[in-house]
Amino acid sequence: MEPRGASLLPQARGDPGSARSQGIPEPAVPEPVRPEPAGVQRVRPDLAGRELAGLELDPGDLPARSRGVIGLLEENCTVCMLCARECPDWCIYIESHKQALPAPEGGRPRVRNVLDRFAIDFSLCMYCGICVEVCPYDALFWSPEFGYPETGIGALTHERDRLRDWMWTVPPPPAHDPGAPLPREAQAAGPGAGPAVESD
Repeated sequence: MEPRGASLLPQARGDPGSARSQGIPEPAVPEPVRPEPAGVQRVRPDLAGRELAGLELDPGDLPARSRGVIGLLEENCTVCMLCARECPDWCIYIESHKQALPAPEGGRPRVRNVLDRFAIDFSLCMYCGICVEVCPYDALFWSPEFGYPETGIGALTHERDRLRDWMWTVPPPPAHDPGAPLPREAQAAGPGAGPAVESD
């Protein structure tokens, strides 16, 4: 006994000719791949005869705040885990432990998080910058350095000492606009709370 609807499908009866007679195209058979002879390089037809000038990047030509690699300022990290939780690629690895601080006279002992490991796997990172933006304590910064090639994929996981080294390449923030209005906090504090202005 045939299943219901089997008579409507020509392939179900095992007759390859009936599919052709009904106008159903046959699948294309791929051509066999021939190995390239040794020493021959394949050139894309649209690039043949053109010089590929201008493809070498120089860090000096990039914008001042361009995204290259992420640097870590360990002193500012409180192990709040916001960067790791918000990362869409899960490429940030953080390990920590709790440390009890000595209690002040007549007070309760305090506990703080101590950073044991902070690593970013740049083989997974898509350089979206969410971790830099979401950090409430300014512990992560963009560096314009983009040349950090490695021979193995495991070396693209930068631990905290290497992330700290990238901080030396982070450019200073842009200067404040002298014509900008005072922050709301300074305006609320009163007229004497603004920046000191030298008089001639």
